[in-house]
Amino acid sequence: MEQLISRTIAAAAGYLMRIISGIHKGRNLQAPSNLPVRPTTDRAKEALFNWLDHRFELQGATAIDLFTGTGNMAYELGSRGAISVTAVDQHTGCCRYVRETAKLLQLPISVVQADVFGWIKRADIQALLVFADPPYDHPRLPDLPDLVLQHGLRQAGGVFILEHPKHRSFSQHPALTDERAYGQSVFSIFEDNPTP
Repeated sequence: MEQLISRTIAAAAGYLMRIISGIHKGRNLQAPSNLPVRPTTDRAKEALFNWLDHRFELQGATAIDLFTGTGNMAYELGSRGAISVTAVDQHTGCCRYVRETAKLLQLPISVVQADVFGWIKRADIQALLVFADPPYDHPRLPDLPDLVLQHGLRQAGGVFILEHPKHRSFSQHPALTDERAYGQSVFSIFEDNPTP
């Protein structure tokens, strides 16, 4: 059965990803080339997780991966011991690929196919780590910090991390606590609830 799933996942492979650490450390994954995604680079992902490792205990953590795409961040979180990762994306192909890969790797990833903005407003879960990697040209990208924080996705003491292009700045946002740039990408980190 695992071989059948592996062949399905490898078909039309295009996007190469690597799990950096945890139970699947060093494992390479290939996502189909027809998915409308821009996976986070290994360099940026490794740097981000080095920061996370110094701030949080990922073993036993809960996480939400918005605009999951290929599931790159979700697999890394699951491999490092997160007990629950909710991966949300609107695209049917992305959701199918993440479900198949999570099953293959036996990771605790639940996939939700939904419009991310609508899902945030009706979600009834919280997580220590909330990550979002929307399309860089998404017109509502600037709305995400307030939307995530005001709808309570982030549990007390948790963090919201938004990946976005370098030309976009959230430096004036009251909840921003850190910015980390890697190439053309920036991770903006939000930890405090914004004032109304």
